[in-house]
Amino acid sequence: MRLAFILYKYFPFGGLQRDFMRIALQCQQRGHSIRVYTMSWQGEIPAGFEVLIVPVKALFNHTRYKRFTAWVEHDLQQRPLDRVVGFNKMPGLDVYYAADPCFEDKAQTLRNPLYRRLGRYRHFAEYERAVFAPSAKTRILMISEVQQPLFAKHYGTPAERFHLLPPGIALDRRAPPDAAAIREGFRAEFGLGTDDLLLVQIGSGFKTKGLDRSLKALAALPQGLKIRTRLIAIGQDDPKPFLMQIKALGLGEQVQILKGRDDIPRFLLGADLLVHPAYNENTGTVLLEALVAGLPVLVTDVCGYARYIKEANCGRVLPSPFAQERLDAALAEMLEDATVRAVWGQNGLAYAETADLYSMPERAADVIVGDWG
Repeated sequence: MRLAFILYKYFPFGGLQRDFMRIALQCQQRGHSIRVYTMSWQGEIPAGFEVLIVPVKALFNHTRYKRFTAWVEHDLQQRPLDRVVGFNKMPGLDVYYAADPCFEDKAQTLRNPLYRRLGRYRHFAEYERAVFAPSAKTRILMISEVQQPLFAKHYGTPAERFHLLPPGIALDRRAPPDAAAIREGFRAEFGLGTDDLLLVQIGSGFKTKGLDRSLKALAALPQGLKIRTRLIAIGQDDPKPFLMQIKALGLGEQVQILKGRDDIPRFLLGADLLVHPAYNENTGTVLLEALVAGLPVLVTDVCGYARYIKEANCGRVLPSPFAQERLDAALAEMLEDATVRAVWGQNGLAYAETADLYSMPERAADVIVGDWG
């Protein structure tokens, strides 16, 4: 089968992008050909992939996306393929991988009513409707069960078009037999002593992930705990606003912001706690990556995968509505009790042995190349 995969941009460290790559490779391993349409590509191109960098420009993103869609549609008319798989919402998809939450629900609940008069709103609402309207035929790969009712509420999408996938954590995120040695080497490299505590926050989009909240919570720690604690944030984003906040909070010696990198498992093994107080998060793959590495997690309940942290009993899930004081208190409590952190870590490792946290690419490929009869 000849497959088209469409995403606006590819870089190696984005959650959506990593999911796309693993699903596309799984389809290729089953003998299917892969053509990719994108506006930008960073990193190596897998052998056998045909990658087309679509040459479109515009002042506004939504205008650029519309031109991108038109270019892709024209190329597919000239060189048709068997199925079209999209990782961003747009018309003309046979399969959509629902990495993003319901746009219409956010527009109605989180935005000023005037927002819905803007061209940007009209574009994204139209593109979401093209996927989820009852008259559409697109099959939808869902990775967040909390989002499906929202799409059904706003669009009346038939239930049979949704395919709920298990998580797809890469097996290299699991704690290896030499985890203790890796942790020791990592902490020596970063100058962390026996009594020092390391928080990590991992994920592109620092604002959405709540890095500002984490910095406030670090600054609010009791002094004796605060001087022992460091935070490393990793992701593809502009760090400038957060560097200003770090300076204003007097945390310059305790916080590092690093660009996306491919040795994340070392950070998960070397840290004492993953903090992820996101404002919104469709899933939160890093939560499960921490779980299977044995790293306790502090997370807000708006994240789709926060339920796994509860089920595994490997950390704390903060309820909505968010309160900074609650995050501050939870962070201090978790850092003060090493014994409880060790129990949470072991709970995560035990859960990783039995739960299906790994088969998302295989199940997605089953839908994409399956017999639709």
